[in-house]
Amino acid sequence: MCEAHAYLLAEQGQEKIMENVVRIASDGDALVLTDLFGDEVRLQARIKEIALIEHKIYLETPPA
Repeated sequence: MCEAHAYLLAEQGQEKIMENVVRIASDGDALVLTDLFGDEVRLQARIKEIALIEHKIYLETPPA
């Protein structure tokens, strides 16, 4: 399978936002993550890195 886990990076470390992500879409200044079951998470973030081999997506909040 090609799904990945999404993490939000912060000074304290990283927080897992969603598992089994199969789609990321841009909606204005937000990202919409969709998992294998169709559940969605919308957040104000940008992509920092996508590690395909590790199946990990690293997101960060945009600077203020």
